[in-house]
Amino acid sequence: MADLNSLLASNEAATTADGTLPPEALPEPRSQGKLVLRKFLRHKLAMFSTGLLLLIVLFAIIMPLFWPHSYEDSSFPSFAKPSGEFPLGTTQVGKDMVSQVLRGTQYSLLIALTVSILSTAIGVIFGAVAGYLRGFSDSAISRVTDLFLIVPQVAAAAILAKVFGGGSWYIVALVLAAFGWMQVARITRAEAMSLSQREFVESARASGAGTGRIIFKHLVPNMVGSITVNATLAVAQAVLAEAALSFIGLGVQLPDTSLGRIIFENYTQLSVNPMLFFGPFVVLVLISLSINFIGDGLRDAFDPRQRRMKA
Repeated sequence: MADLNSLLASNEAATTADGTLPPEALPEPRSQGKLVLRKFLRHKLAMFSTGLLLLIVLFAIIMPLFWPHSYEDSSFPSFAKPSGEFPLGTTQVGKDMVSQVLRGTQYSLLIALTVSILSTAIGVIFGAVAGYLRGFSDSAISRVTDLFLIVPQVAAAAILAKVFGGGSWYIVALVLAAFGWMQVARITRAEAMSLSQREFVESARASGAGTGRIIFKHLVPNMVGSITVNATLAVAQAVLAEAALSFIGLGVQLPDTSLGRIIFENYTQLSVNPMLFFGPFVVLVLISLSINFIGDGLRDAFDPRQRRMKA
């Protein structure tokens, strides 16, 4: 009882003459970044997926340093069965499948990250310019976006990869990025059109700020939530698109490799040596699913209407 009275007395003493609390007695407001991080950390599936993806990345980067077999070594027996020395067996040319999967994971993630960064940058620039300038610029960019949207991505990427001598991972990444920016552009355009009517944009325009400064200093930072979510999901889409290209033989070529190419080289062994197929296939599926779940968690975290996080 004494503690309760002392607490009430301290609260009464903390109030000012007009009955309000002084600024130092008010709780410290949380920043937007802290709120987003807190909501993301409560998303159990997204956190599990983040841990799984980090584990895959660490294995792909660190494990080759300690693995006894090189991905280039083809001196092993052909189609060796899974064993302690070769957990996933060996390929037709006598290469250890574990080292192949590790190398393929490195290239697949590298291609996916490159595609995500490039396609997001292109989409944000086009969408923000179209949404802010409107008029002829908006019409021109929107028509180009619609044109790219009706073209089948994998088919167009396969043709371009063949025309430009596809085979190197960076050629495949550039081709996929050229057909992966349209969704980001449409979302960014809609947000830019809405934000361009806000008071802070009017104030920046009245103060003499140029178009470039308004777009990249005021509009783009306020779209960081949707940009982050779409960039994350673009990684998963790029992983699957690269795998599709490589599976039909128009993606990554030797001496480079990827999970899609490894699956393409070993899918005929599905009934005889299933580990040669399921090894890279399972890694590919885990990468795609984990990135998609991370994107779902980020989308919920950036959504101000989301009060409770999904399990």
